[in-house]
Amino acid sequence: MDLKPGFSFRPLPSIGRALLFSLSRPTSPLGPLADLPGVWTGKGFNMIWRPNNTPGQDRFLELNLTDEQLEFTEIPGEIPNRGLLQADILMFGVRYLQSISDGNNGAGLHIEPGIFATVPQTSDPSVPPSIVRMASIPHGTTVLAQGLAIPDVNAPIINPVDITPFIIGNPAKLIKFPESDLAIPTKFRSPPPDIVGITQTMVDNPNSVLASALAGQTVKHTVVLQLSSNPATPVIGGGTANTAFLKGAPGHGPNADAAEVTSTFWIETIAGAGGKPDFLQLQYTQTVLLNFNGLSWPHVTVGTLVKAP
Repeated sequence: MDLKPGFSFRPLPSIGRALLFSLSRPTSPLGPLADLPGVWTGKGFNMIWRPNNTPGQDRFLELNLTDEQLEFTEIPGEIPNRGLLQADILMFGVRYLQSISDGNNGAGLHIEPGIFATVPQTSDPSVPPSIVRMASIPHGTTVLAQGLAIPDVNAPIINPVDITPFIIGNPAKLIKFPESDLAIPTKFRSPPPDIVGITQTMVDNPNSVLASALAGQTVKHTVVLQLSSNPATPVIGGGTANTAFLKGAPGHGPNADAAEVTSTFWIETIAGAGGKPDFLQLQYTQTVLLNFNGLSWPHVTVGTLVKAP
């Protein structure tokens, strides 16, 4: 999916303001995204509470070990945004294509084209330099998530994540279901052949997969990208849009409304072992809240990918 040869954004007329974004590589207009262009491959874990159209059972818990490829390509040129309340700005970005398959049975699970872009500091609204992710998911959801990039010389701090559903709008009101206990047999969870290698620890905390991947590694430098579709935090922008099927008929509740997306990406420089050179590693955790039948159901995906030399 290449661009036409010679394509490059060029503001008409030109914008005289330079973009200053000091994270990562100061000389790159991509700032904290400068290390992303290239092909990244690796493995991870995915879990999703799916709505289930069976009388007496509204849910199905799908669990997947994953194989993933994530390819980033720099967008040529300056992406202009014209301002009314303040001076025009220039954005710079990368387009990406993500594909995820089941590690046990090879089934395709996810494909996502999108864009990551840097946004300079703005005065109206008053927002520091930020990043934005624009994603399209074939199931019928588009996501605009905005957030901040943070340089961090230390190893990532990876906090636990909980897959327990909760009352919509009340994250403290957790509702536990037996499908999340692997010791309890059920036809409403991925069958045993499809969950080989998945442990209860992974189900209890999918982010434990990221911590395990870091075991024995020395992280020399990390850039953290924190994004959310919630327009209240960490930046006043963002949101999700869903098809009619996902949103459902008014008054009847959604089939599966992707209401909110939060994600953290860690771009890590890993020390090479045994005389090998350092290499780049990308880890991420993402939680999508799927709303149906009065609950928000966490859909969590994590991955650890290595950039091809």
